[in-house]
Amino acid sequence: MRLATVGLGPLLLAQGLWARRRTPRLPEPPGPRAGVSGAGPLVRVLILGDSAAAGVGAPHQDQALSGHLARALARRFETSWQLEARTGARTADAITRIRALQTSRFDYVVTSLGVNDVVASTTLPSWRAQQRELREVVRSSLGAPVQIISGLPPVWGFPALPQPLRWYLGRRARQFDRALAADVAMESDAVFLPLDFALDASLMATDGFHPGPEIYRQWADRLGAVICSDARSQPGFR
Repeated sequence: MRLATVGLGPLLLAQGLWARRRTPRLPEPPGPRAGVSGAGPLVRVLILGDSAAAGVGAPHQDQALSGHLARALARRFETSWQLEARTGARTADAITRIRALQTSRFDYVVTSLGVNDVVASTTLPSWRAQQRELREVVRSSLGAPVQIISGLPPVWGFPALPQPLRWYLGRRARQFDRALAADVAMESDAVFLPLDFALDASLMATDGFHPGPEIYRQWADRLGAVICSDARSQPGFR
């Protein structure tokens, strides 16, 4: 398999450059990146990560991950939420961002990271180490919140990627996803959330690379279910 990949190297590089030129660069959607909504027990949520966390592919933050999650939680909680995400962010960038938030406290931290590391050819051992460092920095800096670690999306089905580039990046994404799930399973304060959404191109953004509003809603519903289940087990939940 490694020899086959090496042999495909020039083609993969050419396809990567072609896909980058051809794929439209969608902006991060407008809208608030922090807010408070709902009534009930207070939960403080941070969404941290890359362009998917930032909502690229949605027309407004209301229809992105942050907006859907805030609405889902506001039905049961007073929800204070904050979005710290940007297009192109890798795990190392998220570590730097967390260090800048050390005076903040959260009950839940949701992460969406990995695709940019896969595309940038970050090695799997290096990425696993960075992810472990990120989780440790979150623990020590943000009040020991519960961490909900989103898995990698189904890169192997992204319409924007031609073959064999789609196969190659999809294979790496699966490797990263399995390793992340295994690592998170060993930690009592972290939950792995697989992003095994149906590969329906009609639900994706127009660039064929990012989620559309419906996928963001499904993702937020899964996150909301995890948070609600955990919150019920905490002392003082009403």
